[in-house]
Amino acid sequence: MSHVVAGPAAAALASLTPAQLAFLQQLPKAELHAHLNGSIPFPVLQSLAADFARSSSSSFPDVPLPDDVAAGIARLQHGVELGELHDFFGLFPAIYALTATPAALRRAARAVLDFFLAPSPGSGGAQAQAAYLELRSTPRATPAMSRRAYVEAVLDELERYPPERAALIVSLDRRMDRATAAECVDVAVALKQAGRRVVGVDLCGDPTAGNVDDFAEHFRKAKEAGLGVTLHIAEVSECPAAETLQLLSFQPDRLGHATFLDGAAKRIVHTAEMCVEICLSSNLLCKTVPTLDAHHLRYYLAHDHPVAICTDDILPFRNSLLGEYAMLLALPPLGLGLTEAEVEKIAKMGMDSRFK
Repeated sequence: MSHVVAGPAAAALASLTPAQLAFLQQLPKAELHAHLNGSIPFPVLQSLAADFARSSSSSFPDVPLPDDVAAGIARLQHGVELGELHDFFGLFPAIYALTATPAALRRAARAVLDFFLAPSPGSGGAQAQAAYLELRSTPRATPAMSRRAYVEAVLDELERYPPERAALIVSLDRRMDRATAAECVDVAVALKQAGRRVVGVDLCGDPTAGNVDDFAEHFRKAKEAGLGVTLHIAEVSECPAAETLQLLSFQPDRLGHATFLDGAAKRIVHTAEMCVEICLSSNLLCKTVPTLDAHHLRYYLAHDHPVAICTDDILPFRNSLLGEYAMLLALPPLGLGLTEAEVEKIAKMGMDSRFK
């Protein structure tokens, strides 16, 4: 069983003609906002869960798993229907437990990379979801690996692809303390300087958590080391305007979502031409936009502002990069009804916004 596309992306794909679908498939597309742990194909998660259950030599066999982890693993073993968004987010503790060793993490990373970069089934070996992928992940320290070992394990898989196909963004979580955030940036800088394919850093996590002032020094250090900076920003209406301006003072190169920018923030974003990473299915299913027609992508297109179309997390949103592009081309209400020339221009914006 392979990854199943459903919901808004599937409806848009089903509405396209064969010629439109062929156009999207051959279009060079960059995936710039894909989280590793939210993009593991479901069959791979189920396989990892089965292996975990069969293993008689887990790291700490005498320590019981937390209830939410044990319940999530059991659901993965027996097959879970992800009918609602909360069904997925409740699985995250289990996903983290299943990718807590270098071997399991490498297996998960390989599956995600292959989903985006390997030729798609039925394409005659020629077409992949993305011409280029910047995969992102937050380094985790576990009993089996350090944060540096976490990043190295992902890079070991990512670097099977050539530099023009794949690179890594190291994410900082807003809930991190200063020491952990500093360690993550130090790891990213050190590995970049060692010639590994780390190209950027990100700020992610609960948009209402943490104090963004604590991260200023870390992003300044990353930029000084030549790393690109992307920030999840103004994701929900509760994000304070002052916090958004503080994040923009970090001088990011790209912005994740940027759904609720006020006039002052928009002026800064336009002046600096910060590319906005747009995740259509994610925004619709998380209800940060009411309808596709009301999506803030229309604002950025009207102002000829650079954007990149991305998936965010293919597992909960049951989408694909091809499906996200289908939502640009499909006629309303299933899509935005853009022309092929407009879609091609958007795809080029994404390719031009890669971290070099």
